[in-house]
Amino acid sequence: MAEECNHDCSSCGASCSERTEQESMLVDGNALSNIKKVIAVVSGKGGVGKSLVTSLLSVIMQRRGKSTAILDADVTGPSIPKMFGKHDRAMANDMGIFPVESANGIKLMSVNFLLEDETTPVIWRGPVISGVVTQFWQDVVWGDVDYMFVDMPPGTGDVPLTVFQSLPVDGIIVVTSPQELVGMIVEKAVNMADMMNIPVLGIVENMSYFECPDCGKQHRIFGESNIEETAAKHDIKNIARLPIKPEIALNADNGVIELTNISQLDSLADALETALEV
Repeated sequence: MAEECNHDCSSCGASCSERTEQESMLVDGNALSNIKKVIAVVSGKGGVGKSLVTSLLSVIMQRRGKSTAILDADVTGPSIPKMFGKHDRAMANDMGIFPVESANGIKLMSVNFLLEDETTPVIWRGPVISGVVTQFWQDVVWGDVDYMFVDMPPGTGDVPLTVFQSLPVDGIIVVTSPQELVGMIVEKAVNMADMMNIPVLGIVENMSYFECPDCGKQHRIFGESNIEETAAKHDIKNIARLPIKPEIALNADNGVIELTNISQLDSLADALETALEV
């Protein structure tokens, strides 16, 4: 504790054990951007379909007449450009960097749009990667956006912490798969959101089941789900289950994810509109 402390943290710049006021670490966005709601899509581990869910939710909200955008914060493993079939270089001028637009007008920004060769690996340390994500928020001229989806890297490392502290995140969507191991790791992502006081708006279980095209019976290829227990434990109201559908993967691989129709995310999109009305 500093000498002659008056115990009024609001008027003191010293850092001491008695400081109770938590200073905001939010960074200013681009002056030419008006982003109403920011939703982070997270997962406890990789390979569960986080980028797919990010893309599908943005497509659904765009179809509903909302202006949507995706900030690809998975700097070392970007997959958003390929899903939307965009291989352009982002343009820039004195005002800032301009996002690349998808066929249906979704605004996209990813590190791949800044590389001369999109196959070049990004071999950067954590602080540099976090700085790129912050730059996407500050230097990109997003314009008017109703819903921005942030496609996060898996886990609870530097980038998720940077996004949660630096961007005005209104809520998160957690993506998981049925395996018990994945469910355990998802708890870490949910607990991190709780610690950062960011609401969890829903959980999406990808690869939840396969529906037989002949008889319509659902088969739980990866085992029975425990998504209800996780949601109940953390008082998460909205649950969505995505089936294993080869045509979805085909659309993603061919860069035409915007052609995908999947009703299983409609209720979650409804909940986003209700909770985050713009």
